Amino acid sequence: MTLKKLFPSLAFILLTTFNIQAHAAPAAFASGSYRQILANNANKPFMLVVWSINCPSCLKDMELLSSIHKTKPELKMIMLAADEPSTTEQIQQILEKNQLTEIENWAYADDNTQKLQFEIDPKWYGELPRTYFFDKAHQRTGVSGVLSKEDYDEMFAKILK
Repeated sequence: MTLKKLFPSLAFILLTTFNIQAHAAPAAFASGSYRQILANNANKPFMLVVWSINCPSCLKDMELLSSIHKTKPELKMIMLAADEPSTTEQIQQILEKNQLTEIENWAYADDNTQKLQFEIDPKWYGELPRTYFFDKAHQRTGVSGVLSKEDYDEMFAKILK
């Protein structure tokens, strides 16, 4: 078989393999990104989950979040990793492991995390996990700490009505 005939087959195999394994990296969350998220979700309820690779409670919560995503696809879920920009690969691995790469993902792109936290919520001190529930008018409720499935269901009932 000549190289000319073999190349298209090899290219197809490589591209197919790459596409199966490749997932978009989290978007860069910088100053102004929070306002962008709100604008992109105008008149829509959604949930913003702020987590970290260094937060054991956050990591334990990933399985439940994955389950919620699968059972409630109508609910917009946005994940925000509050980690240093150098940890993007670790963030991506955790998202892939928990089958959360299909949803909208962001990661801090600025080392000044306090500034980013303040833009999200001036009353938030950075404790994780932190989950915000937005109704369609963008009235929000912020909750710090691990939530049970029942807690999530209660909040979804409020924002989806």
